[in-house]
Amino acid sequence: MRSLAQAALEAGFAAHRFHMRTCGGTAHLCPTLYHAGLTSDLLAFLKSLDQPVYLVGFSLGGNVVLKLTGELDEQAARFLAGACAVSVPIDLAASVRKLGRLENRYYELRFLRRMCARLIATGRYRKSDFRGIGSIFAIDDRITAPSFGFQGAEHYYATQSSNQFLHRIRAPTLIVQAKDDTFVPFEIFRELPSNPNLTFIAPDRGGHLGFISRDEPRFWVDGQIIGWVEKQVKSQKAKGKSQKCVSAEISLPPHF
Repeated sequence: MRSLAQAALEAGFAAHRFHMRTCGGTAHLCPTLYHAGLTSDLLAFLKSLDQPVYLVGFSLGGNVVLKLTGELDEQAARFLAGACAVSVPIDLAASVRKLGRLENRYYELRFLRRMCARLIATGRYRKSDFRGIGSIFAIDDRITAPSFGFQGAEHYYATQSSNQFLHRIRAPTLIVQAKDDTFVPFEIFRELPSNPNLTFIAPDRGGHLGFISRDEPRFWVDGQIIGWVEKQVKSQKAKGKSQKCVSAEISLPPHF
């Protein structure tokens, strides 16, 4: 988020960094939780602005961005000039399964510890509430899903994954996904819907939010995003549409 914000500023854009509830060190300020498909907070933020923005989401934040863009459907132009999602688990269940593999066990346990600590910081939970929870699936099944009225983790994943909203996207949208992502299986992108509003970039390397470059900008994906936004702005100007350009970035603590 920081590197992209810097790249946006250097390109002449204003940049907003947006954290979901309990994220960004705010857990003690918010007794309620977020989940990977919670779009209401982001929509409220967009409504507070006075012009459409280019929205960029990373990892789980990307799932929120794509889901919201699809939910808005034909109303998207009121709030969005365009959207971008990077290293995004569009199929939450498939991504949780990959994270649960033996080779990712270290990462899963690290994410799990951080999730538990953040949940305890809200004041709603105690350490004892997490006894027997040893995976992301388990915490979603026991804590996240029931907190929002879902019928377990599977129901949560099935209803909140952004892949089922991609066909409804009406705003220009960029998806950047490395084929060697550690946590997000590339197979889930092989059947993207035929939607002219979607642009898909799939580099062979990049891992999960890696994309390190030998040149400037330091993170290759920052240049891709800014370049894509600039192209959209130029296209809008050619159509005679005057538009103030603001980039709003969303980040969630990465489960994946």
